[in-house]
Amino acid sequence: MLTALILICSLAKTPDLGACTRDSALDVLLVPATFTNPVTCFMHGQAYVADTSIGRDLAQDEAIKVICVRGSAGKVDKADVQQ
Repeated sequence: MLTALILICSLAKTPDLGACTRDSALDVLLVPATFTNPVTCFMHGQAYVADTSIGRDLAQDEAIKVICVRGSAGKVDKADVQQ
């Protein structure tokens, strides 16, 4: 099973969005659902953040990165995050 993590990253801190990790992100949101397909995981992750005030009120120097990790929403650990 896959869980979506949404990373809110500062482009001033990490101009390369690929360098944005869970440790360097300003905020980390965990989608409270699991998915079997990576495409579904990414699509639901994007829709989830779009429906939050964080996604709607994003500053000009911030960006969103969605990553999907193996594990259930309650068991996702830093060690499990694969980018």
